[in-house]
Amino acid sequence: MPQPISHPLRFEPHLRPMPWGGRRLGRFLGKNLPGAETYGESWEVSDHALHASRLATASDFGVTLRELMTDHCRELLGSAADRFAVFPWLIKWLDANDWLSVQVHPDDDAVQRLRPGESGKTEAWYILDAEPTSRIYAGLKPGVDAPQLRRCLPPHNDKPITDCLHSFAPTPGDFVFIPAGTVHAMGGGILIAEIQQTSDATFRLFDWNRPRPLHVEESLASIHWGQGPVEPISANDARSTLVRCPFFQVERWSSNGSSSLGGRGEMQALIVTHGHGRFDNGEFAAAGDVWVLPARMPAMALHAAAPMRGLLCSLPE
Repeated sequence: MPQPISHPLRFEPHLRPMPWGGRRLGRFLGKNLPGAETYGESWEVSDHALHASRLATASDFGVTLRELMTDHCRELLGSAADRFAVFPWLIKWLDANDWLSVQVHPDDDAVQRLRPGESGKTEAWYILDAEPTSRIYAGLKPGVDAPQLRRCLPPHNDKPITDCLHSFAPTPGDFVFIPAGTVHAMGGGILIAEIQQTSDATFRLFDWNRPRPLHVEESLASIHWGQGPVEPISANDARSTLVRCPFFQVERWSSNGSSSLGGRGEMQALIVTHGHGRFDNGEFAAAGDVWVLPARMPAMALHAAAPMRGLLCSLPE
């Protein structure tokens, strides 16, 4: 392993079959999907206990992100190394071919009571593809409280739970910020890029009558009741900040020629959604890739062979 870490890092995807998944991860992003199973997630960057990502870049093939965090944390994270013992983000692609459960993620306080050992889970989505029948549910309608929501669940079933949820039809290019404590669901044929806190804390409130366990009480205890509806943010091709929260800052990134990346003394991640190109060190970057740019990496050009677009993620101070 070069010291300090001085080049962009790409990891092997970790594919996860899901009952709500499909085959878009292969068709749109070039992932190698074994067999005929439906795959819902491809974990691209993970330091979670469920999966430690392994480097796919040639010089360091097989080294895990856990090993990097143990042996090269300051070179990787810069000054943020003082704040994080675990890599701060879990970055993945999702194929919501069918409906994800109606769910909620706890914040950093609630997770200590309800799922000790995990972190809170604030997340953000970028929509790559959506069918006309696709829908995103994000946030409660104004005035919905715990008794109303509970009456939509078994054994009451007074009305469909979706009557309590704000929803919209997603379109490619939408960006959706889901703070912890937000009730949400999606499905009907959506492909997204997701950046989130490193956590797998998910409480299912309703699962479209699938035979999977629910976590009703934990869900109700995690909801931020005053938060209200969440609307999509339009992510055009201009470079602009889409969201800034305590856990990540996400910018819309695009390049028709050469872009300088790194050299800022802070760790970043580049999520490539469209196009392809090559870094100065010879690494090829294409749609479906996620590149971690270590804090100690010097400025390096990425030369677009075809117009490139994506998301550039940073850690706020």
